[in-house]
Amino acid sequence: MLFEKIKSDILAHNSYIVGAGGEAAVIDPRRDCLIYAAVAEREGMKITKIFETHKNEDYVIGSRELARPTGAEILHGAREEFGFGTGVHEGETFTVGSLELEILETPGHTIESISLLLRDRSVSGDPLMVFTGDALFAGDVGRTDLAGEDKRREMSEMLYASLHQKILPLPDSTIVCPAHGAGSVCGGNIGDREYTTIGFEKATNGLLSLSKEEFVERKMSERLYEPQYIAMMRKLNREGPPLIYNLPHLKAYSPRDIRSLMDRGVQVVDIRSPTSFAGGHIPGTISIWREGLPLYMGYYLNYEDPIVLVDDFNLDLDHAVRHFVRLGYDNIAGYLAGGFAAWFKQGEIVERSGTWSPPDLAENLDDPSVWVLDVRNVNHRERDGHIQGSHHIYVGHLEEHLEEIPEDKRIVVHCDAGYKGSLAASILEKHGFRNVINLLGGTIGWRAANYPLVKEEERTVSASPPL
Repeated sequence: MLFEKIKSDILAHNSYIVGAGGEAAVIDPRRDCLIYAAVAEREGMKITKIFETHKNEDYVIGSRELARPTGAEILHGAREEFGFGTGVHEGETFTVGSLELEILETPGHTIESISLLLRDRSVSGDPLMVFTGDALFAGDVGRTDLAGEDKRREMSEMLYASLHQKILPLPDSTIVCPAHGAGSVCGGNIGDREYTTIGFEKATNGLLSLSKEEFVERKMSERLYEPQYIAMMRKLNREGPPLIYNLPHLKAYSPRDIRSLMDRGVQVVDIRSPTSFAGGHIPGTISIWREGLPLYMGYYLNYEDPIVLVDDFNLDLDHAVRHFVRLGYDNIAGYLAGGFAAWFKQGEIVERSGTWSPPDLAENLDDPSVWVLDVRNVNHRERDGHIQGSHHIYVGHLEEHLEEIPEDKRIVVHCDAGYKGSLAASILEKHGFRNVINLLGGTIGWRAANYPLVKEEERTVSASPPL
């Protein structure tokens, strides 16, 4: 029997390929999908079936892309009308060699969510694995707010029923294979475990021991952020994403090209470190470090205007391009040839951001001209504490609250370490704020320098972030 988990870094997306007897099935494939064909070829198998556990909201699904070269059948939950594939219902079974995959309808995260119960009939009729999509994770369960606030209670009740009537009654030894790991936006607190089982989750996952009323109230009170790109993911994944065939080829642009393109609305993303960005950058660019691309590009980049990357040495840009493709940004167009050095060697204008260390901020914390802005997730702020007197706006919501930030003060922005702070500083600068300082080290450095974080209740600028 073939079983292999394919992880997409940073997005924390898990997909799977299983097979036996020369046949294979892929579950929740990503858009850059050649890896599944490579695995099947290595094992001497043909991919005959592709399952989507749900339409997904945080990445572009890859089933259409994978079906093109393999001819495999695409199967998904029947409660949603998709523009492709075939809807499946509770109890239907599909064979892949000696393997049997049974459909369990498990709505709650989305209305059409399904789970797949796998048995290896050559060995036993007992369940071996269950692919739970976004219904059950290691240490967590799926979010229930994405259908809209007016349906949140209904979706929470559905998820409770799906968990307790369909998934948890499975044998304790059943291996749980969720669609996401730690760090995904599809859960609130997913555990950092490669594998888990039904028995282990029943023993350790606190959400599963709650009564129905307690569970629903817990899900109703969750505060989770929804990146703007999620609406585009829903549309693409419901209708069927456009085929890309291969990763896009990036065009090399000169500094003069970049300047001309920016006049026409091109989106320039600086993927260097916060310190590099602070030391010098192209005016009007957005700072999103490489590893932060899939987490934050969806808040600030649109799907129409071309996207150009700025790096120092332009190494392994294909890896960065994959992040854009997985989120549907097919408008990724090029990069600055020669890196940022080419920009300043042409004598172009260089903009700088201020940087402070924790001792710098501590020395100036009582200065009335200093306005400290905390851009962390609100849950981190409440859990870990905050710098005395700081104000809060989540980094993804800055543009919605610009009028609440004083233009006549020094804005000291901070996050956990300094990376989201660099993004926030670049957004503020782009909107005309000229005295912006990024606290390098963030709250991690602040605590390491033995400065206090407080946890008492405080009214924040963004007290009720969209859920």
